Amino acid sequence: MNEALLRSLTPSVLAILVRRGADFAAAEDAVQDALVEAVRVWPVEQPRDPKGWLVTVAWRKFLDATRSDAARRRRENLVDDEPAPGPVPAADDTLQLYFLCAHPSLTPSSAVALTLRAVGGLTTRQIAQAYLVPEATMAQRISRAKRTVSAVRFDRHGDVATVLRVLYLVFNEGYTGDVDLAAEAIRLTRQLAAAIDHPEVRGLLALMLLHHARRAARTAPDGSLVPLAAQDRARWDTESIAEGVVILQAALARDRLGEFQAQAAIAALHADAPAAEETDWVQIVEWYDELARLTDSPVVRLNRAVAVGEADGPRAGLAALAELSDSLPRHTAVAAYLHERAGDLATAARLYAEAARKAPHLAERDHLTRQAARLNASRRNRLEKDT
Repeated sequence: MNEALLRSLTPSVLAILVRRGADFAAAEDAVQDALVEAVRVWPVEQPRDPKGWLVTVAWRKFLDATRSDAARRRRENLVDDEPAPGPVPAADDTLQLYFLCAHPSLTPSSAVALTLRAVGGLTTRQIAQAYLVPEATMAQRISRAKRTVSAVRFDRHGDVATVLRVLYLVFNEGYTGDVDLAAEAIRLTRQLAAAIDHPEVRGLLALMLLHHARRAARTAPDGSLVPLAAQDRARWDTESIAEGVVILQAALARDRLGEFQAQAAIAALHADAPAAEETDWVQIVEWYDELARLTDSPVVRLNRAVAVGEADGPRAGLAALAELSDSLPRHTAVAAYLHERAGDLATAARLYAEAARKAPHLAERDHLTRQAARLNASRRNRLEKDT
């Protein structure tokens, strides 16, 4: 059984059923039933036209369910209009399915779950494991999302920016359970890029590839975090970096700059440096200026403060940081780093310890705790030498 083929066909089959008049929830159930049938039948006899087979079986499953539903009378005309089996038209409604699953009426978590289910073809169990929630909880979330979008007209053009944010949320979850969500997000973004000619779609794909290329070097064998400057760059995936750079250059050539292209440009500058000390921080600051102009995001300005500290010195970085609220996530950790760069180890150690207490994840908390311990040990050694 070619599971990858099934998953790649799922969104377009679902989109065809919705286009024919099935509401989203019923169509999704019918497609899942057709997939189960394919798992049973295809190992013995795989059809010449797998997509056409799935459409035919899913449509019949939908009609069977419709006939036994209370709304049978309202939908009886669909039975008379059943298309004859045969080749499926080449038109692909997958793009509209992306828009539907990222509809503004959905919460971000629901949009992510529905996208993974309907477009990605993942099972409810896989999605629940990836997000570390009970399967029943995820099933309820997906059911509510399907009910919400069932009333949405399928012929309205959606918002590309909303779709991209949903895909970026998927990517940032990384890897949990038996599903690599970062790789899944890249796959879905590739699919979206093939369906729509949009520079920000390509910018997001480039950003994902450039970030994902560093994945193997981000953690030590014991699972601890490895900061970018300390990563073994020989472990970076050069093929993904090269692909990301080519995609980014093509997007930037369109002269329609967006935030994902700007983020990808920053990632490309990091990837281009043979060693951390050779990073072009001046150009990175310039890209952060562009990104701040596009987003007016305090988080962007926080990251810019780090870049300023590298380009113009830690005192300049601290001055940029002073313009931001200390309630921002990671503000304390950035302050600790810049104070360490400035040689104020006592303040840096205190701030690292404070940042560790605020850290949202165990790995980050352990990393910051080790930083504080390292500086405290260094200070003790200096005192012992002085005495």
